[in-house]
Amino acid sequence: MTTRYRVEYALKTHRRDQFIEWIKGLLAVPFVLYSQPHGVFEYPPSSPELGTSPPGSPNPVLIKAREEAHRRYAEILHDVELMIDDHIAHQNDPENPFPSKLKLLVPSIGPFFTRLPLEAAFKFQDRKRYISSRRFVSPSFNDVRLILNSAQLISVTSTTPGSTLQLATFDGDVTLYDDGQSLEPTSPVIPRLLDLLRKNIKIGIVTAAGYTSADRYYARLHGLLDSIATSVDLSPLQKRSIIIMGGEANYLFQFDPTSEHLLSPVPRSEWLTPEMLLWDERDIAQLLDIAETALADCIKTLNLPAMLMRKDRAVGIIPSSPDIRIPRESLEETVLCVQKILELSSAGRHKRVPFCAFNGGNDVFVDIGDKSWGVTVCQRWFADPETGRPIKGENTLHVGDQFLSAGANDFRARSVGTTAWIASPAETVELLDELGELMGKKMS
Repeated sequence: MTTRYRVEYALKTHRRDQFIEWIKGLLAVPFVLYSQPHGVFEYPPSSPELGTSPPGSPNPVLIKAREEAHRRYAEILHDVELMIDDHIAHQNDPENPFPSKLKLLVPSIGPFFTRLPLEAAFKFQDRKRYISSRRFVSPSFNDVRLILNSAQLISVTSTTPGSTLQLATFDGDVTLYDDGQSLEPTSPVIPRLLDLLRKNIKIGIVTAAGYTSADRYYARLHGLLDSIATSVDLSPLQKRSIIIMGGEANYLFQFDPTSEHLLSPVPRSEWLTPEMLLWDERDIAQLLDIAETALADCIKTLNLPAMLMRKDRAVGIIPSSPDIRIPRESLEETVLCVQKILELSSAGRHKRVPFCAFNGGNDVFVDIGDKSWGVTVCQRWFADPETGRPIKGENTLHVGDQFLSAGANDFRARSVGTTAWIASPAETVELLDELGELMGKKMS
C-alpha cells in the first residue's frame, strides 16, 4: 500500500469502507422495489392472484416478496463477483494500462488475493440472518461485511489448487478477547485455535501491544499458551506453530514449553525482512520525537486527561487514570492530527521508515511499522523449510476488528493477505466455526 493511499485513507474522518458501502447501495435498490412492507398488514392477502389464506398459514405476499428479494440480491452479488474476477485479471496483467470496471466504480479498491464467491456467501448468510425476509430494514453494512467474510472463507478453503489456508493471523483486543482483557482458559476461542493447529495451520497473533518481555504477553494470552502446553494431541511441531508478533512488527516471541512463561524472545537479527533491515535507528528516533511533540500538543489543545508514554519503537498517550475514558472523537482527532504532522515532516516525506498511528479504544499510539509488516514476518517465519518460500497472501487469513476508525491498524494487513473483519470475540468464534465447517467439507 502506498504512503499516498495511507494518507488519503487516514484523512477521511470516520470513514466507512467504500467497497462495503458501494455494495450496500446496490442492494438497496431491490429492497426498495421488492420489500413490500405493506404485506405485513395485508392478512388475508388482498392480491386476487394470490387468493386468501386461512389464519396461521404463511402469508403468500411476504413469501413472494422474500423469494424475489433473494433472487435479486443473489444476482447483484453474482455480478459484483464477476467484476472482482475482472479486477483480478487486470491486476495480474502488468501490460494492461487500463483500470478495471470495479476500479472505476470504487477508486479506493485495493488488490485481491483470491476470488470472492459472493453469491454463495450471500445464500449462506441469508439462511442465518434472514436478510431477504426483512421488510423494513435494508441490507446493512454489517450484513455486507459478514457476506464478504464468508466469501473469503469459502475461497481460502476451496478445492482450487493453491487455495489452501496455511497461516491464520489474529489481532488481540476485541478479536481474541475483550478490549483490555486477557485470553482466559474458559474462552471459547481457545479450542477453535487449537483445532487450527491440529490441522497444521500456522498461527500468528499480531498485536499492537508492545512488550519487550515474555511475562507481559503470557499475562494476556495465558489461557491459550497453557492449553497448548498441556495438550496431549498436539505434536511438538504443531505446538511450535504459533508465534506472537508485538508492537505491530517490532517484537517476536515463539512458543517455548521449557520457558517459565512458555514464550521465548527471538532476536531481531533472525526475523527482520531485508526491507526492515534498512530502517535506520536515527530515522526511527526522529520520527518518534516528532510524534511525541505532536501528541503533547494534542493533549494541550484538546485538554485530554492523558499522559505520554514513550517506548523504544512506539510513543503514545494513555489515560492519566485507569478509570478515565477519553472521548472517541478526541482520540480520532489526535490520530488524524499526528498522522498528518508525521506525513508532512522531513522524516515522513523521505518515507524511509513506515509507521502506523491508530486509535486503540482508549489510547493513541504511533508504532514503527504496521500490521502489514507484522503479517509479512509471520509469512516468512513459517516459510517452506525445503524451498524457503514465504507463505503467500492467498494462503494467509488475517482476522481483526480495526478496519474502520482513523488509522485502523488491521486495515494495513489487506496489502499482504486476505482478511476477515470481525466486531467482537464472539464473532471470531462464529468465524472459526464457519472456517472449521468449510475445512471439514474440503477434507471429506
